[in-house]
Amino acid sequence: MDMETVKLSRIVEKLAPELEPFLTERERQLNIVLRDGLGVLEPEDAMEIVQLSICEQQRDTSLH
Repeated sequence: MDMETVKLSRIVEKLAPELEPFLTERERQLNIVLRDGLGVLEPEDAMEIVQLSICEQQRDTSLH
């Protein structure tokens, strides 16, 4: 499988829709590069991606 770039919202929509209300619009629009594509992601992978993305956004916000 080739790398695939998707919006975080697509990952959440497919694998963890219960997290959607907790994401900001900026987080939803983040581009995520998946080494093996969206088709092989598991729900626990989605949780980890969401957690890391939120942490990264908060870190960037606090630095400005």
